Amino acid sequence: MRAIFLDKDGTLVEDIPYNVNPSLLEFTWQAGQALQILQQLGYALIVVTNQSGVAKGLFTETALQPIHNRLCERLAQYGVTLAGFYYCPHSPDGTVARYATACTCRKPMPGMLLRAAHEHGIDLSQSWMIGDILNDVEAGRRAGCRTVLIDNGNETEWKMSPLRTPDLTAQNLYEAATLIAREHAGRQGQAPAGGELAAP
Repeated sequence: MRAIFLDKDGTLVEDIPYNVNPSLLEFTWQAGQALQILQQLGYALIVVTNQSGVAKGLFTETALQPIHNRLCERLAQYGVTLAGFYYCPHSPDGTVARYATACTCRKPMPGMLLRAAHEHGIDLSQSWMIGDILNDVEAGRRAGCRTVLIDNGNETEWKMSPLRTPDLTAQNLYEAATLIAREHAGRQGQAPAGGELAAP
């Protein structure tokens, strides 16, 4: 199995800091159609998201389940299914003792991707990580995935290194999906997916 690992805030949905209100969840431009393309290519779709608001005492882990549920409901309108939803509740500067720690799951570390790969039988070398900051890229590369940076202005530090250099750069998730589809088609010798898919 191969997978697309997706950052949530700023990549799949609009970035509203520390949001746990499902009614405020809005997809980024043509994100549903993007995931249609990737699902049709045979990729499992897995969200991997840092949620330091738990460590900072802004909300609890249980508050993330309604967000997961809302994502699944919205994606179902596009015929898209998430294979997994993984989050890291930790932060070294947190205020809740049990979460205020360095960990191996908070991106740029690859723990969430490695756990998902183990639980779902994913070939990481055939998989992609898509995110809007270089910590996402680094997590993907550390896990052995290819990577796409969504260059939408959310990365502000640009601390570059070989581990933080993406394979591809796109303006949004839809463009990322079309680039991956083009590469996939090149390997398979077929026309890329996408373009004809309409919103519900």
